[in-house]
Amino acid sequence: MKFKIDSENGKHILKRIVICAMILGIGVIGMIGLSRLKKAPDKAPVRELPILVAAVRGVFEDIPVFITGYGEVRSLNTLSLAPEISGKIVEINSKLEPGDIIPANEILFKIDPRNYLSAERQTKAAVNQWENVISRLEKEFALKEERIKTLKRNRDLAESEFKRVFELFENDNVGTRSGVDAAEQLFNTSADRVDQMHQELALYPIRIKEAQNSLAAATANHGLAKANLERCVVRAPFTGRIKDVSLEKGQYVSPGFRAVTLADDSLFELKVSLDSDDARKWLSFREDESSGKTARVNRISNVNCKIRWTEDLSGNIWEGTLDRVVKFNQDTRTLTVAIRVDAHDAVKNRKTDIPLLEGMFCLVEIPGKILKNVIRVPRWAVSFENKIYTSVNNRLKTIPVTVARIEGEETFISAGISAGDILITTRLIDPLENSLLEITEKKNSSDARRGKE
Repeated sequence: MKFKIDSENGKHILKRIVICAMILGIGVIGMIGLSRLKKAPDKAPVRELPILVAAVRGVFEDIPVFITGYGEVRSLNTLSLAPEISGKIVEINSKLEPGDIIPANEILFKIDPRNYLSAERQTKAAVNQWENVISRLEKEFALKEERIKTLKRNRDLAESEFKRVFELFENDNVGTRSGVDAAEQLFNTSADRVDQMHQELALYPIRIKEAQNSLAAATANHGLAKANLERCVVRAPFTGRIKDVSLEKGQYVSPGFRAVTLADDSLFELKVSLDSDDARKWLSFREDESSGKTARVNRISNVNCKIRWTEDLSGNIWEGTLDRVVKFNQDTRTLTVAIRVDAHDAVKNRKTDIPLLEGMFCLVEIPGKILKNVIRVPRWAVSFENKIYTSVNNRLKTIPVTVARIEGEETFISAGISAGDILITTRLIDPLENSLLEITEKKNSSDARRGKE
């Protein structure tokens, strides 16, 4: 009985399989029939899409190299004025405020002069006193020189009288011994007076010299007192701008106290650090005659430089002069140079009203040597592997090149391409080699630069 039931189930399953196969077969036959009724579409031709690029035609040219660096504008001459004497401030210039311009020789401030005025008068009196002493000694010297003549005459007369009395007494026995002794005594007294006068006259030049030395000392003291009196008034040594003031009326100051800082804006200087490799390759130096006592034989060429304020690079352009090499920094491998700008150049060639001012942080362009026989392309046209994309028969080709210099947004190629080659300037990212190109713009590299400017 069980076997009979399994047989009936198997027949039922087989029947279902046959029916499903018939349905699938009918579907396949219908699909084939319907597909034969549909017309096949026309085949579209396979077309290669070109890459749209801009390009320039390479032109060899000589390019002046510009080395760029940054520096802060500083006044070349900045002077901190300090009083040379001590005392109380009794007067201050009303324009003594930071930023004000003070003309040369104008009074900045005054110190109480009373003590120094008294010292000047006292030393002046000492000078007059010693002048009078010298005058008195000179007159006494002159009078005694006249007096010695009389004393010498008296000595000569006394000597003659003594000789006459002595001869009469010795030869003719006329007179007395006491008379001879009296005549001799008179002669000796006259001779002693002459000797004393000679001694005094010999000392007068020494006394006069001592008085003259004392007069010189008194004169020096008077000069110092007079100078101190003049130092009570402090004046501006040059026309300058007030940078800092540390004064109050009634304040007591002493020598060395920094009272006023004055800046001379007639000459500015920027110290610019340059890459040592750029400086070595492109800066120009001139030969100077050397005496052999210094190793600095070569001096940097004084070329004109362009200066732009970093806050407004498209604004004012000032002119400066490359003055000197300041130092070489071994740690940073940089060469520091000084750029000078005088007052006339600081205010001319202005597009805006603001002049060149101290404290501005500026971009400096220094002209260097001439880079010869190079092709100019945009910086992005050359890959970091020093390869450039070119167009050959409107197909992309990658060529390795030699980069002579990168300056700003431009790269200068010295080898690897030829004049007239079509160089792609569009920035491409991993393009396929030999891709079809469509050039939308083609210029000479030098024309493209002029158009950009």
